[in-house]
Amino acid sequence: MTTARPALDPELRELLADMPLMSRLSPEVLAQLRQLPSTPIESLLAHRQVDRREITVPVKDGAPVPLSVFSPANTDRTTAAPCVYWMHGGGMVMGDRYSQIDIPLEWLDEFGAVVVSVDYRLAPEATGTALVEDCYQGLRWIAEHSEELGIDPVRIVVAGASAGGGLAAGVTLLARDLGTPAIAAQMLICPMLDHRNTSTSSRQYSGGPGVWTREMNEFGWRAVLGDLTDDEVSEYVSPALAANLSSLPTTFIDTGSAEVFRDEDTDYATRIWTAGGQAELHVWAGGFHGFDALYPQAHISATARRTRTDWLARVLSPNRAA
Repeated sequence: MTTARPALDPELRELLADMPLMSRLSPEVLAQLRQLPSTPIESLLAHRQVDRREITVPVKDGAPVPLSVFSPANTDRTTAAPCVYWMHGGGMVMGDRYSQIDIPLEWLDEFGAVVVSVDYRLAPEATGTALVEDCYQGLRWIAEHSEELGIDPVRIVVAGASAGGGLAAGVTLLARDLGTPAIAAQMLICPMLDHRNTSTSSRQYSGGPGVWTREMNEFGWRAVLGDLTDDEVSEYVSPALAANLSSLPTTFIDTGSAEVFRDEDTDYATRIWTAGGQAELHVWAGGFHGFDALYPQAHISATARRTRTDWLARVLSPNRAA
């Protein structure tokens, strides 16, 4: 039985026609994907005046977690800058701290923000809460060294795309529950929030090739969770499990109407509102998973990116009401 699906945006459909698509992931395919070259960070920095610093932060089990810090060069260092703490996508199983880094670098350009990107460990080599704890320890390091980095500690925004969006949500829950560090806002771009994979949108994008299918999503979650039962899965890993979404910082969530994560993302925003929190939700009609990262030149992509930047401008404004 074929499940009806929302149509793709016409421009995106034309662009996607030339892209090789998969329906499933396997250990063998993952090994091949991991051999592909990383995002060429040097070309992204070539036209920018940026100071770059590479740092390694030890986490609880002693593993080293790299952070890349990008700061605007030749700026007034007497004024503390906002910070965007970036968590990359890749289904929890691939990617690195330079993946999708063009997105937060736009906010360095726009706001003079310091961008910090974390190279959390990947599944299946790292499992359970290891990934979110890597990200949390990186955030704590930033907060503890904010003066050294020229960062305003009350304007730290956590942000991420896809798996990174899910990790950003988990880090925000963890920081709330532990009482530190302070997070001004969270930006969750098409976030991977729910390991159960049972939503209508998940079923709609099953059984055929795509950018990120239900089957690929199941592979990613199995890699992270292994043999854990539902009762054993932490809400910091699968944030949709969190019973309490109160006392979270202001939140931005966006997703596409034509993707696996649509329903879990819209549900997360709804539950934040139900808990009395503030969230801004955008569902881009005809957008597939990661459309704006893959095809930033498309009209819908430019609109989505501009909308995020406009939201950040409001959040980071010194005149914003508490």
